Amino acid sequence: MPHPTAVSPEHPPADVVCLGETMAVLSPPDDRPLVDQSALRLSVGGAESNVACALAALGHRAAWLSRVGDDAFGRRIRAELAARGVEVGGVAVDPAHPTGVYFKDPGPDATRPLYYRSGSAAAHMGPELAGAPELRGPRIVHVSGITAALSGSCAGLLEEIVVRRTPWDDAVRRPLISFDVNHRPALWTGRTADAAPALRDLARAADLVFVGRDEAEALWGTAHPDDIASLLAPAPLVVVKDAEHGATSYATGDVTFVPAPEIEVVEPVGAGDAFAAGYLSGVLTDLDEASRLRLGHLTAATALRSRDDIPDLSEALAPARR
Repeated sequence: MPHPTAVSPEHPPADVVCLGETMAVLSPPDDRPLVDQSALRLSVGGAESNVACALAALGHRAAWLSRVGDDAFGRRIRAELAARGVEVGGVAVDPAHPTGVYFKDPGPDATRPLYYRSGSAAAHMGPELAGAPELRGPRIVHVSGITAALSGSCAGLLEEIVVRRTPWDDAVRRPLISFDVNHRPALWTGRTADAAPALRDLARAADLVFVGRDEAEALWGTAHPDDIASLLAPAPLVVVKDAEHGATSYATGDVTFVPAPEIEVVEPVGAGDAFAAGYLSGVLTDLDEASRLRLGHLTAATALRSRDDIPDLSEALAPARR
Protein backbone atom coordinates (compact mmCIF):
# COMPACT_ATOMS: atom_id res chain seq x y z
CA MET A 1 0.00 0.00 0.00
CA PRO A 2 1.67 3.28 -1.08
CA HIS A 3 2.39 6.01 1.42
CA PRO A 4 0.47 9.15 0.50
CA THR A 5 3.11 11.72 1.37
CA ALA A 6 6.84 12.15 1.01
CA VAL A 7 9.30 14.28 2.93
CA SER A 8 10.64 17.13 0.79
CA PRO A 9 12.04 20.64 1.27
CA GLU A 10 8.47 21.90 0.88
CA HIS A 11 7.24 19.35 3.43
CA PRO A 12 9.97 19.09 6.11
CA PRO A 13 9.91 16.26 8.64
CA ALA A 14 7.93 16.55 11.82
CA ASP A 15 9.67 17.03 15.16
CA VAL A 16 8.09 13.80 16.40
CA VAL A 17 6.45 10.90 14.60
CA CYS A 18 4.09 8.79 16.75
CA LEU A 19 3.23 5.37 15.36
CA GLY A 20 0.39 3.17 16.58
CA GLU A 21 -3.31 2.37 16.50
CA THR A 22 -6.03 4.93 17.17
CA MET A 23 -9.63 3.87 17.69
CA ALA A 24 -13.08 5.37 17.81
CA VAL A 25 -14.02 5.78 21.48
CA LEU A 26 -17.59 5.48 22.73
CA SER A 27 -17.95 6.72 26.30
CA PRO A 28 -20.74 7.63 28.75
CA PRO A 29 -21.30 11.30 29.56
CA ASP A 30 -20.99 10.63 33.30
CA ASP A 31 -19.59 8.07 35.76
CA ARG A 32 -22.46 5.57 35.51
CA PRO A 33 -21.63 2.17 33.97
CA LEU A 34 -22.49 1.33 30.38
CA VAL A 35 -25.42 -0.86 31.37
CA ASP A 36 -27.20 2.21 32.78
CA GLN A 37 -26.59 4.48 29.78
CA SER A 38 -28.97 5.35 26.96
CA ALA A 39 -26.56 7.47 24.90
CA LEU A 40 -22.83 7.54 24.33
CA ARG A 41 -20.39 10.18 23.13
CA LEU A 42 -18.12 9.52 20.15
CA SER A 43 -14.48 10.63 20.31
CA VAL A 44 -11.09 9.22 19.33
CA GLY A 45 -8.22 7.79 21.33
CA GLY A 46 -4.98 5.89 20.99
CA ALA A 47 -1.84 6.00 23.10
CA GLU A 48 0.48 7.24 20.37
CA SER A 49 -1.92 9.71 18.76
CA ASN A 50 -2.73 11.05 22.24
CA VAL A 51 0.97 11.88 22.55
CA ALA A 52 0.97 13.49 19.10
CA CYS A 53 -2.04 15.68 19.96
CA ALA A 54 -0.48 16.82 23.22
CA LEU A 55 2.81 17.63 21.50
CA ALA A 56 0.96 19.65 18.86
CA ALA A 57 -0.84 21.54 21.64
CA LEU A 58 2.55 22.24 23.21
CA GLY A 59 3.72 23.87 19.99
CA HIS A 60 5.63 21.08 18.22
CA ARG A 61 5.25 19.58 14.76
CA ALA A 62 3.83 16.14 15.42
CA ALA A 63 2.82 13.46 12.91
CA TRP A 64 0.80 10.32 13.44
CA LEU A 65 1.61 7.24 11.34
CA SER A 66 -0.86 4.37 11.22
CA ARG A 67 -3.58 2.59 9.27
CA VAL A 68 -7.36 3.03 9.47
CA GLY A 69 -10.32 1.43 7.78
CA ASP A 70 -12.16 2.96 4.85
CA ASP A 71 -15.09 3.78 7.10
CA ALA A 72 -16.71 6.61 9.05
CA PHE A 73 -14.59 5.94 12.13
CA GLY A 74 -11.37 6.15 10.16
CA ARG A 75 -12.46 9.41 8.56
CA ARG A 76 -13.48 10.83 11.94
CA ILE A 77 -10.10 9.93 13.45
CA ARG A 78 -8.08 11.55 10.67
CA ALA A 79 -10.24 14.67 10.67
CA GLU A 80 -10.10 15.15 14.44
CA LEU A 81 -6.37 14.64 14.72
CA ALA A 82 -5.77 17.02 11.80
CA ALA A 83 -8.00 19.59 13.50
CA ARG A 84 -5.78 19.28 16.58
CA GLY A 85 -2.72 20.16 14.51
CA VAL A 86 -1.36 16.64 13.97
CA GLU A 87 0.00 15.71 10.53
CA VAL A 88 -1.92 12.70 9.19
CA GLY A 89 -0.69 12.56 5.58
CA GLY A 90 1.14 9.30 6.22
CA VAL A 91 -1.94 7.42 7.44
CA ALA A 92 -2.89 4.60 5.07
CA VAL A 93 -6.55 3.74 4.39
CA ASP A 94 -7.25 0.02 4.34
CA PRO A 95 -10.31 -0.94 2.24
CA ALA A 96 -10.39 -4.51 3.57
CA HIS A 97 -10.24 -4.10 7.37
CA PRO A 98 -12.15 -1.88 9.81
CA THR A 99 -11.07 0.83 12.19
CA GLY A 100 -10.87 -0.41 15.78
CA VAL A 101 -13.41 0.69 18.40
CA TYR A 102 -13.41 0.71 22.18
CA PHE A 103 -15.97 1.51 24.84
CA LYS A 104 -15.37 3.03 28.26
CA ASP A 105 -17.26 1.31 31.09
CA PRO A 106 -17.03 3.33 34.33
CA GLY A 107 -16.93 1.38 37.57
CA PRO A 108 -16.68 2.17 41.28
CA ASP A 109 -12.89 1.75 41.31
CA ALA A 110 -11.80 2.32 37.69
CA THR A 111 -12.96 2.75 34.11
CA ARG A 112 -12.75 -0.52 32.20
CA PRO A 113 -11.98 -0.40 28.46
CA LEU A 114 -13.87 -2.82 26.22
CA TYR A 115 -11.88 -3.34 23.00
CA TYR A 116 -13.28 -4.27 19.59
CA ARG A 117 -10.05 -4.12 17.63
CA SER A 118 -9.21 -7.70 16.65
CA GLY A 119 -8.40 -7.82 12.94
CA SER A 120 -8.47 -4.04 12.66
CA ALA A 121 -6.74 -2.10 9.91
CA ALA A 122 -3.99 -1.08 12.33
CA ALA A 123 -3.43 -4.71 13.34
CA HIS A 124 -2.45 -5.32 9.72
CA MET A 125 0.45 -2.87 9.85
CA GLY A 126 3.71 -4.64 9.16
CA PRO A 127 7.46 -4.22 8.68
CA GLU A 128 6.92 -2.53 5.30
CA LEU A 129 5.66 0.57 7.14
CA ALA A 130 9.24 1.12 8.32
CA GLY A 131 9.85 2.43 4.81
CA ALA A 132 7.42 5.32 5.25
CA PRO A 133 9.03 8.65 4.26
CA GLU A 134 7.68 10.27 7.44
CA LEU A 135 10.26 8.28 9.41
CA ARG A 136 13.22 9.69 7.51
CA GLY A 137 13.82 12.94 9.37
CA PRO A 138 12.11 13.48 12.74
CA ARG A 139 14.06 14.19 15.91
CA ILE A 140 11.99 11.64 17.85
CA VAL A 141 10.01 8.53 16.91
CA HIS A 142 7.56 7.48 19.62
CA VAL A 143 6.05 3.99 19.82
CA SER A 144 4.56 1.78 22.52
CA GLY A 145 4.18 -1.81 23.61
CA ILE A 146 0.53 -1.74 22.59
CA THR A 147 1.56 -2.08 18.95
CA ALA A 148 3.68 -5.14 19.75
CA ALA A 149 0.58 -6.86 21.14
CA LEU A 150 -1.73 -6.22 18.18
CA SER A 151 -0.37 -8.89 15.80
CA GLY A 152 2.75 -10.67 14.66
CA SER A 153 3.17 -8.24 11.78
CA CYS A 154 2.92 -5.26 14.16
CA ALA A 155 5.52 -6.85 16.42
CA GLY A 156 7.73 -7.20 13.34
CA LEU A 157 7.25 -3.51 12.58
CA LEU A 158 8.49 -2.52 16.04
CA GLU A 159 11.43 -4.88 15.62
CA GLU A 160 12.42 -3.00 12.45
CA ILE A 161 12.06 0.42 14.09
CA VAL A 162 13.25 -0.07 17.67
CA VAL A 163 15.76 -2.91 17.44
CA ARG A 164 17.10 -3.02 13.86
CA ARG A 165 16.41 0.65 13.09
CA THR A 166 16.26 -0.15 9.41
CA PRO A 167 14.62 3.17 8.36
CA TRP A 168 17.92 4.89 9.19
CA ASP A 169 20.49 2.47 7.77
CA ASP A 170 21.96 5.19 5.55
CA ALA A 171 20.87 8.26 7.52
CA VAL A 172 23.34 10.81 8.82
CA ARG A 173 21.09 11.71 11.75
CA ARG A 174 19.11 9.05 13.53
CA PRO A 175 16.09 9.94 15.66
CA LEU A 176 15.78 9.28 19.36
CA ILE A 177 13.57 6.21 19.76
CA SER A 178 11.03 6.73 22.54
CA PHE A 179 9.24 3.61 23.82
CA ASP A 180 6.37 3.54 26.30
CA VAL A 181 5.99 0.02 27.72
CA ASN A 182 2.18 0.44 27.93
CA HIS A 183 1.44 -3.12 29.00
CA ARG A 184 -2.20 -3.99 28.22
CA PRO A 185 -2.84 -7.49 29.63
CA ALA A 186 -6.10 -7.87 27.67
CA LEU A 187 -4.17 -7.63 24.40
CA TRP A 188 -1.88 -10.48 25.41
CA THR A 189 -4.68 -12.94 26.25
CA GLY A 190 -3.66 -16.46 25.32
CA ARG A 191 0.04 -15.54 25.22
CA THR A 192 0.53 -13.84 28.56
CA ALA A 193 3.99 -15.32 29.01
CA ASP A 194 5.18 -13.62 25.82
CA ALA A 195 4.55 -10.09 27.11
CA ALA A 196 7.36 -9.83 29.67
CA PRO A 197 10.30 -10.80 27.41
CA ALA A 198 8.90 -9.01 24.35
CA LEU A 199 8.38 -5.69 26.14
CA ARG A 200 11.66 -5.99 28.04
CA ASP A 201 13.66 -6.52 24.86
CA LEU A 202 12.02 -3.57 23.09
CA ALA A 203 12.64 -1.34 26.10
CA ARG A 204 16.31 -2.34 26.28
CA ALA A 205 16.75 -1.44 22.61
CA ALA A 206 15.14 2.03 22.87
CA ASP A 207 16.87 5.33 23.63
CA LEU A 208 14.17 6.53 26.03
CA VAL A 209 11.78 4.30 27.98
CA PHE A 210 8.62 5.24 29.89
CA VAL A 211 7.37 2.60 32.31
CA GLY A 212 5.01 2.56 35.26
CA ARG A 213 6.36 1.13 38.51
CA ASP A 214 3.18 -0.96 38.87
CA GLU A 215 3.36 -2.40 35.34
CA ALA A 216 7.05 -3.25 35.80
CA GLU A 217 6.16 -5.15 38.96
CA ALA A 218 3.35 -7.00 37.17
CA LEU A 219 5.50 -7.80 34.14
CA TRP A 220 8.89 -8.56 35.61
CA GLY A 221 8.37 -8.78 39.39
CA THR A 222 10.57 -5.72 39.78
CA ALA A 223 9.05 -3.09 42.08
CA HIS A 224 11.76 -0.56 42.98
CA PRO A 225 12.60 2.14 40.40
CA ASP A 226 16.35 1.52 40.78
CA ASP A 227 15.86 -2.17 39.99
CA ILE A 228 13.60 -1.38 37.05
CA ALA A 229 16.25 0.88 35.52
CA SER A 230 18.87 -1.83 36.02
CA LEU A 231 16.62 -4.45 34.41
CA LEU A 232 16.12 -2.28 31.32
CA ALA A 233 19.80 -1.51 30.81
CA PRO A 234 21.41 -0.72 28.40
CA ALA A 235 18.56 1.71 27.60
CA PRO A 236 20.36 5.05 28.20
CA LEU A 237 17.35 6.91 29.62
CA VAL A 238 14.59 5.31 31.68
CA VAL A 239 11.68 7.21 33.24
CA VAL A 240 9.81 5.29 35.96
CA LYS A 241 6.37 6.69 36.80
CA ASP A 242 4.92 5.91 40.21
CA ALA A 243 1.36 7.24 40.03
CA GLU A 244 0.61 9.88 42.67
CA HIS A 245 4.09 9.60 44.20
CA GLY A 246 6.13 11.02 41.33
CA ALA A 247 8.55 10.05 38.57
CA THR A 248 12.24 9.15 38.55
CA SER A 249 14.56 9.34 35.57
CA TYR A 250 17.80 7.44 35.14
CA ALA A 251 20.17 8.99 32.62
CA THR A 252 23.82 7.89 32.28
CA GLY A 253 24.29 7.52 36.02
CA ASP A 254 22.23 10.54 37.06
CA VAL A 255 19.03 9.94 39.04
CA THR A 256 16.37 12.65 39.22
CA PHE A 257 13.10 12.44 41.15
CA VAL A 258 10.24 14.93 40.92
CA PRO A 259 7.12 14.40 43.05
CA ALA A 260 3.69 14.48 41.43
CA PRO A 261 1.33 17.34 42.33
CA GLU A 262 -1.66 16.55 44.51
CA ILE A 263 -4.84 16.55 42.43
CA GLU A 264 -8.34 15.11 42.47
CA VAL A 265 -8.43 12.34 39.85
CA VAL A 266 -11.49 12.15 37.60
CA GLU A 267 -10.19 9.41 35.29
CA PRO A 268 -6.65 8.06 34.76
CA VAL A 269 -7.07 7.11 31.07
CA GLY A 270 -4.62 9.06 28.93
CA ALA A 271 -2.51 10.41 31.79
CA GLY A 272 0.54 8.34 30.87
CA ASP A 273 0.36 9.56 27.28
CA ALA A 274 0.09 13.17 28.46
CA PHE A 275 3.10 12.66 30.75
CA ALA A 276 5.14 11.26 27.85
CA ALA A 277 4.20 14.25 25.67
CA GLY A 278 5.19 16.74 28.36
CA TYR A 279 8.51 15.01 28.91
CA LEU A 280 9.22 14.76 25.15
CA SER A 281 8.41 18.45 24.81
CA GLY A 282 11.11 19.06 27.40
CA VAL A 283 13.54 16.97 25.34
CA LEU A 284 12.75 18.96 22.20
CA THR A 285 13.28 22.28 24.00
CA ASP A 286 16.44 21.13 25.80
CA LEU A 287 15.03 21.47 29.32
CA ASP A 288 17.00 20.00 32.20
CA GLU A 289 15.91 16.65 33.57
CA ALA A 290 13.90 17.97 36.53
CA SER A 291 12.05 20.40 34.26
CA ARG A 292 11.20 17.62 31.82
CA LEU A 293 9.68 15.54 34.61
CA ARG A 294 7.84 18.57 35.99
CA LEU A 295 6.31 19.32 32.59
CA GLY A 296 5.31 15.67 32.31
CA HIS A 297 3.49 15.94 35.64
CA LEU A 298 1.71 19.14 34.55
CA THR A 299 0.38 17.60 31.35
CA ALA A 300 -0.56 14.34 33.14
CA ALA A 301 -2.45 16.30 35.80
CA THR A 302 -4.57 17.92 33.10
CA ALA A 303 -5.48 14.48 31.73
CA LEU A 304 -6.27 13.12 35.18
CA ARG A 305 -8.83 15.88 35.70
CA SER A 306 -10.64 15.06 32.44
CA ARG A 307 -12.75 12.20 31.07
CA ASP A 308 -11.27 12.76 27.60
CA ASP A 309 -8.45 10.66 26.18
CA ILE A 310 -7.08 13.87 24.66
CA PRO A 311 -7.47 16.64 27.26
CA ASP A 312 -7.37 20.40 26.82
CA LEU A 313 -3.81 21.28 27.77
CA SER A 314 -4.34 25.03 28.15
CA GLU A 315 -4.16 24.58 31.93
CA ALA A 316 -0.75 22.96 31.66
CA LEU A 317 0.57 25.44 29.11
CA ALA A 318 0.41 28.53 31.35
CA PRO A 319 2.93 27.37 33.99
CA ALA A 320 4.96 25.48 31.40
CA ARG A 321 5.61 28.66 29.41
CA ARG A 322 6.51 30.96 32.30
